[in-house]
Amino acid sequence: MARRCELTGKAVLVGNLVSHSNRKTKCRFLPNLVNVTLISEGLGRSVRLRITAHALRSVEHRGGLDAFLAKASDGELSLRVRRMKREIAEKIAA
Repeated sequence: MARRCELTGKAVLVGNLVSHSNRKTKCRFLPNLVNVTLISEGLGRSVRLRITAHALRSVEHRGGLDAFLAKASDGELSLRVRRMKREIAEKIAA
């Protein structure tokens, strides 16, 4: 399973840990991924996602999953979430 947020696209970063003596040690900085179940009002069902804690706060701030997806660009969303965004748009339009 990829270490990437399904909503924001945030992924693993690579950098150096620098000691007091200025030695550099390669390090991977992993995103804070959590498994959550969010409810979509447009689809009328719950959806399990693997997102970062930061994305979870953003979803709550924007007023739910449907509002977050309406404002999100398709480039940062995973393929599964893009399909879900399209389904929500079709249900709302109908």
